[in-house]
Amino acid sequence: MNYKLMVKNISKSYKNANENITAIEDISFDLRDGEIIAIIGTSGCGKSTLLNIIDGLDTATSGQVIFDKDKPLISYMLQSDALLPFRNVLDNACLGLELMHMKNDENILRVKSLLNEYGLKDFIGKMPSSLSGGMKQRV
Repeated sequence: MNYKLMVKNISKSYKNANENITAIEDISFDLRDGEIIAIIGTSGCGKSTLLNIIDGLDTATSGQVIFDKDKPLISYMLQSDALLPFRNVLDNACLGLELMHMKNDENILRVKSLLNEYGLKDFIGKMPSSLSGGMKQRV
């Protein structure tokens, strides 16, 4: 199998008061090595729900998400930034490392290198309120 990811018949429903709401229904696709896909649709059609299911942040009502090997590191950009306003750029960028108990000198150097690569070297010590929207997304 050359696939990296298989999404098979994913559906997600929610209970809201007296009714069931179907967020997504019967979504299937394969992502093979070297492929890039786009998930597009109107507001509220379930794109974020699908990505959250693939990433393991939410569970499907039915269907399967299958990876070719162990679950890879997955990341995607949220519609709006999720920076903590009381933490500077570097501390925000290192938050995931802290939560996974992996914040060490080597990983901090890697984060600094990435911030430099993304054009944020001069903003490492700045607070989110001093950044543009695009800069916040890059963090």
